[in-house]
Amino acid sequence: MDEQQVIVVGAGLSGLATALGVALRGGRAVVLESSAMVGGAAAYSGGMVWVGANHVAAREGIADDLGLAEEYVRDLTAEHPDLLDEIAMKRWLDMSPEAIEYWENVDAIRWEIIPDLADYHSEAAGALEVGRYLTNAVIDGSELGEWRELLRVSPNFPVGMTYAEMHVKGRRSSSVGADADASGEDDEIAQHAGVPAFGKTDAASPAGRDGDPLTFGTGVVASFLARILREPGVEIRLSTPVTSLITDAAGAVVGVRAESPDGSVALHGPVVLATSTYDWNPELVEEFLGLGPDDFSSLAPTSLTGTGITMAREVGADVARVPATRVPIVPGWNSRSDTGVSNGPEYALPHCLMVDRAGRRFCDDSYWVTIVRGALNPDDRHLPFYLVWDEQHHRKYGLGLTPPGGEYPAEFVMQADDLVTLGERLGVDGDELAHTVARFNEHAERGEDPEFGRGSVPFILRFAGDPAHEPSPVLGPLTEPPFYGTRLKFVGTGIGSSGLRADGDGHVLSTSGDVIPGLYAVGSVAALTTMGSGYNSGFALGRGLTVAYIVAQELVPQDR
Repeated sequence: MDEQQVIVVGAGLSGLATALGVALRGGRAVVLESSAMVGGAAAYSGGMVWVGANHVAAREGIADDLGLAEEYVRDLTAEHPDLLDEIAMKRWLDMSPEAIEYWENVDAIRWEIIPDLADYHSEAAGALEVGRYLTNAVIDGSELGEWRELLRVSPNFPVGMTYAEMHVKGRRSSSVGADADASGEDDEIAQHAGVPAFGKTDAASPAGRDGDPLTFGTGVVASFLARILREPGVEIRLSTPVTSLITDAAGAVVGVRAESPDGSVALHGPVVLATSTYDWNPELVEEFLGLGPDDFSSLAPTSLTGTGITMAREVGADVARVPATRVPIVPGWNSRSDTGVSNGPEYALPHCLMVDRAGRRFCDDSYWVTIVRGALNPDDRHLPFYLVWDEQHHRKYGLGLTPPGGEYPAEFVMQADDLVTLGERLGVDGDELAHTVARFNEHAERGEDPEFGRGSVPFILRFAGDPAHEPSPVLGPLTEPPFYGTRLKFVGTGIGSSGLRADGDGHVLSTSGDVIPGLYAVGSVAALTTMGSGYNSGFALGRGLTVAYIVAQELVPQDR
């Protein structure tokens, strides 16, 4: 085997992009994937790619510049400036517009702006109301040929539907396959999406399109995979977990050992770790988040076991830790799903709220950012915590795999005709729960929450609320019995924030701060010190595609 090949560990988006970049510059790459599927955590994601001052916004007349983008990132990390790698941040922001345009120019993807979607933190300096969120145009699965069956398809988003269509119907309605009504909704969707109006949905094609339309993270990965399949310089080996890194006498990484279906193999060449994060490694979850199995699970593929982090540590790599209160984990609940946990916008919809064991609210409970910070506050933790809702929520939205009006799994969801009894069944102070709901209801009827500001985040109103509910997409009183409740836990999405310490060019750094020769990290296996303690949806995928572009340039410094 050619020792100059690049070894990419992990067939998620960042790994595929790195291999493609290497091949397009005349190099060779072999991608080693531990599981039997392609796509990793990115394929399960919403496929949001955040890029400041991107060319797509520019061609659509949306004003932005890198100065504003930097101002925004700095504002998000202001509380923990020590965590921000200034050089890496500048490198990411400066190179991301170039990288994202490059991937489109080489036909790896056709970018579209996610319409009307504001930056998470609209109150921050430098925030924009629209233009920085990109995703793929619809790709048909037939372009993948036999690899279509090997592509992970997101169970978390209505793949086949676009963001514009999902917003008009509402994310929850889209997820459970609610049909368009007779109110002219189809025409509104067509206006937003730029596609013909559609009629009834079906499981294979939620938007009623012919063929096998792929969207969200599944579609982004599919686009890159379709392009990579045209490159003879890339080999993808599935079911081939890497077990260790090979180093030389000087400590440089010179290859990997792996277990293939045919036995143990050793491959030599520079190594790019693209193994994502640690969601399914309980020891690393405890180390980085301080959460045990009762309070943490994940929506990401179970192949995310932190192997890139542990293998790199074995050869002297350093790790960077981001406080748990700043990690993009989200509230979810036990379910009968394949991963045993579900998550969705249900907690951000009207007629529900969150409480701790004392029966009290502790945050804006429609917004995962404030939920994480409130529940995991090291000086005032609110674990365990619970979601409480009424029959209106049940009838209109359901929960997880339970459709609107359906029967909840009794082992996970408690039910009672009054809030005091519900509290007792949940292990919550029932009297205080009843008082909490009464206070909440006083204002929720008017679409207000003076205590915690539920409904004040434009991103959540746009992305997670019920667009048909007035006066607020996320606020409604809990007044109709029976009442329901379930214990919540935090769930990962393949973005652990903490991880390997790497510089802005993707070089993995040792505990002494030196570059480990021959070892690179792309994607979420590398700590998000590029953004410090701040996070915005799309940061991870945007940085992953940018660093993949940079690493490929270094590994194959000139076209051959």
